[in-house]
Amino acid sequence: MLLKGIKVSTKAYGDQKPGTSGLRKAVKVFQQKNYTENFIQSTLDILGDKLKGSEIVVGGDGRYYCKDAVDLIIKISAANGVSKLLVGQNGILSTPAVSALIRKHGTNGGIILTASHNPGGPNKDFGIKFNISNGGPAPDNVTNQIFDLSKNIKEYSIVPDLKVDFSKIGKQMFTVSLFTGPYVRRIFIDELGAPVDNTVNTVPLEDFGGLHPDPNLTYAAELVEALKVGDYDLGAAFDGDGDRNMILGRKAFFVTPSDSLAVLAANLDTIPYFQRTGVKGFARSMPTAAAVDRVAEGKKKECFVVPTGWKYFGNLMDANRLSLCGEESFGTGSDHIREKDGIWAVLAWLSVIAKLGKSVEETLLDHWATYGRNFFTRYDYEDCEAEPCNKIMSQLETLVTSSNFVGKKFSYQNETYIVKSGSNFLYKDPIDGCVATKQGIRVCFEDGSCIVFRLSGTGSSGATVRLYVDSYEADQSKHSADAQRGRVQETSWTTQKEVGGPDKGRCGKERRELERTDVILKPLVEIALEMSRLRESTGRQDPTVIT
Repeated sequence: MLLKGIKVSTKAYGDQKPGTSGLRKAVKVFQQKNYTENFIQSTLDILGDKLKGSEIVVGGDGRYYCKDAVDLIIKISAANGVSKLLVGQNGILSTPAVSALIRKHGTNGGIILTASHNPGGPNKDFGIKFNISNGGPAPDNVTNQIFDLSKNIKEYSIVPDLKVDFSKIGKQMFTVSLFTGPYVRRIFIDELGAPVDNTVNTVPLEDFGGLHPDPNLTYAAELVEALKVGDYDLGAAFDGDGDRNMILGRKAFFVTPSDSLAVLAANLDTIPYFQRTGVKGFARSMPTAAAVDRVAEGKKKECFVVPTGWKYFGNLMDANRLSLCGEESFGTGSDHIREKDGIWAVLAWLSVIAKLGKSVEETLLDHWATYGRNFFTRYDYEDCEAEPCNKIMSQLETLVTSSNFVGKKFSYQNETYIVKSGSNFLYKDPIDGCVATKQGIRVCFEDGSCIVFRLSGTGSSGATVRLYVDSYEADQSKHSADAQRGRVQETSWTTQKEVGGPDKGRCGKERRELERTDVILKPLVEIALEMSRLRESTGRQDPTVIT
């Protein structure tokens, strides 16, 4: 049967601007007529004269609508002259696996179908993002070009009769190679010999079994409870596409993402890969606590602070100036690929504690004794009205850039903080000189503490304002080890719910004070809330989620 491509007339949508991690919307938005087709065509078109004969990796986290999207990508790619697609079996490939395949096979890029830590299902979220030929997320100039193309698209090409069974491993009529995706079972059980019952939720499901894929203390409560008993030395949780991770020690000792990054940086030379390649620099996203900065200073390594979004790490890696990077939203990665890699991070932790011969808790306590400790929290105000949120950011920018802001004193109870600097974060890439502006309002104080406000680019609807608070203390003698366990044992994080009524911002588990961390950070949190007028502007007395 001769298959023929056709051109289909379409109308542009004006809302297909990728955020920090691609285009994320509700499934029902992607199901609108030609909505997905338009974005796929716009994404392919950025390859220009390299599109015909190109090779592209395709896969995702297996959430609802993933198979439909893969089918469309195959049909549209065929009509546009793509010569080869490397497609995950059943459309499933973790985000780090896509990055690895792009680099291994030298493809022109990859299309990843995931909304990462956002929930999945028919009434939940879906996402599409493009990774470039170095394996990393498309930079701003590429995503801006995709958006421009999507606003002016008038037709897309497709082979409507092409049928590819990507549930089977093998090659099909236009050379579609297929790869499998249950990484946890393969690596931790088959390769490392972990007992089968030491892993849960490893079967890909379109709605993630009704569970939320974000790996944190709320959504990985089953893991937390298992670790509290004290039978396991290390526990780890991953999100749906395998790029995020959470680390717990015995009795549910919680390792913050900022501490996880810093501990790995301090011990990177214990990992065979870096014994071969050497340790270059470190990097973190701007809202992430500055724990890794102190490791870099101690080890005399470069440390870069970049905007939120993994795409900003790629140039530094390609220029051989970066070995390890991370972000406060449970993302950690190295220069072996150009994406964050949750499973790699856990394997790195296993290497570190095996080499040191210490528990997770002992490793953290030793680290704090050497470098001091950063106390960190994040408040998320999700699905807010956009106009008040934009007004918050505008007013904050006016405040922090005013001539009399530096040196200003802010007080709460017996604590006073003096402003050292304030700005709307601007980043100039040290490799190619590209500039990213308005990346978040950052206020730093003379004692090393910082607060950050930013509008998130990873939500699928409404506006999300995030408040980040970071406070550094060099003297750890007044903070017991029980504080970190207490954060797990005595608290549960606020989970998402429709705001309203006396139980605002709570769902299922009651929100309780975050033990020692909340006590230490309370003055800064209250100062930040008063400075931003977040409660008054959003109408929310409590955030949707606290981490």
